[in-house]
Amino acid sequence: MQLGPIDVEFLLQILPLLLKGALLTVELTLLAIFFGTIIGLFVALAKISRFKMLAIIGGIYTWVIRGIPLLVQLYILYYGLPQVGIEFSAHTAAVVGLSVCGGAYIAEIIRAGIQSIDKGQMEAALSLGMSYAQAFRRVILPQAYRRLLPPMGNEFITLMKDSSLVSVITMTELLRQGKLLSNSTFRSMEIFLTVAVIYLLLTTIFIYVIGRLEKRLAISDGD
Repeated sequence: MQLGPIDVEFLLQILPLLLKGALLTVELTLLAIFFGTIIGLFVALAKISRFKMLAIIGGIYTWVIRGIPLLVQLYILYYGLPQVGIEFSAHTAAVVGLSVCGGAYIAEIIRAGIQSIDKGQMEAALSLGMSYAQAFRRVILPQAYRRLLPPMGNEFITLMKDSSLVSVITMTELLRQGKLLSNSTFRSMEIFLTVAVIYLLLTTIFIYVIGRLEKRLAISDGD
């Protein structure tokens, strides 16, 4: 069946392969947001630490990683490091690259969220006999997490779209799967339109889920 310039039967034939690539895209995004959040938390704590050296190291990390395009970082990880005896598989390089890059941005999100809490909250907790770690875990983080959720949701969507860059290191995610099909069938219009629609569906689903989560947290907090 023909729908304008689109051959629907051809689309149905290639759809399973594109969905397989989409699954890999989602997997990479989830892994990147998980490891990126861990990295970001430690870097954020370093940047607001009272120890100057930690703050400097955290600042250098975010400065360097945010100043170099993710594409260049992926090239260094996958094609550059083997020259000095360090080899990553394409999957590992993709996860490391996305996590390290995402971690720098997430660190800034967490740092801003924590610093938005009034300093008096920490001082009050410390005056009640809590340690710094206890005050941070019991007083600061519970207040900060709601402020972190919207920018973290944006970072999740950004990482999902940025995951298309790992196609340059042979990862067969959604975009590369589309390129391979295009090279073998010469049906670029149908293929890349479908790739675009799948990306749009994925981002729409996750935006909806994040929005619902924000509302649920607002209700649980009595807003």
